Amino acid sequence: MTFREINSRMVEATVVPGRKLYSQRGAMLAYRGEVTFTPNSRGGGGGLMSMIGRRVAGESTPLMTVEGDGTVMFGHGGHHVQLIQLTGDTLCVEADRLLAFDGSLEQGTLFLGSQGGIMGMVRGQVSGQGLFTTTLRGHGSAAVMAHGGVVELPIVPGRPVHVDPQAYVAHHGDVRNKLSTALDWRDMVGRGSGEAFQLELSGSGAVYVQASEEKL
Repeated sequence: MTFREINSRMVEATVVPGRKLYSQRGAMLAYRGEVTFTPNSRGGGGGLMSMIGRRVAGESTPLMTVEGDGTVMFGHGGHHVQLIQLTGDTLCVEADRLLAFDGSLEQGTLFLGSQGGIMGMVRGQVSGQGLFTTTLRGHGSAAVMAHGGVVELPIVPGRPVHVDPQAYVAHHGDVRNKLSTALDWRDMVGRGSGEAFQLELSGSGAVYVQASEEKL
């Protein structure tokens, strides 16, 4: 495994010649050896519509490319860090929760609540939940961030899991997602908690839920 846990808020990654890592900007805490950090040109400004265009095109939040020969310690803002090992499946995680990951993982984009149509998009904005999540696919490790710790809930066929969108961190496996509301549209504005909005995850896999609804 490329990453190892140092404590609940820090991970260490091994960097080897010929292989890349990617990390959130500002996540490097310390390093040993000959390691370079280069801004990744993907991402940038341009407002909401530009962001949507970049995400549809498969681009992610600005990252740092990490290369060389050594070890790097990562952490950010004192947030809890959860390591997730992928063995050929797909991990979906909010871009601002993605701390670092193996460069061997294929990056993509998923519209969270995609089965909700345009209303799912509107609900995502009202609830404070991001419209899009970053997807990582393949074999490798990823470190994600959360508030107050993380619990992993299994998702099994016939037993969907309902999650407060603001407590959602990530999910992996063969999972479908649907964002819904228990309130009338006129009551939706200003109500972003799980009592009003629910992210339903069904299929086979797991979802990671944080202990706090606080956004990063």
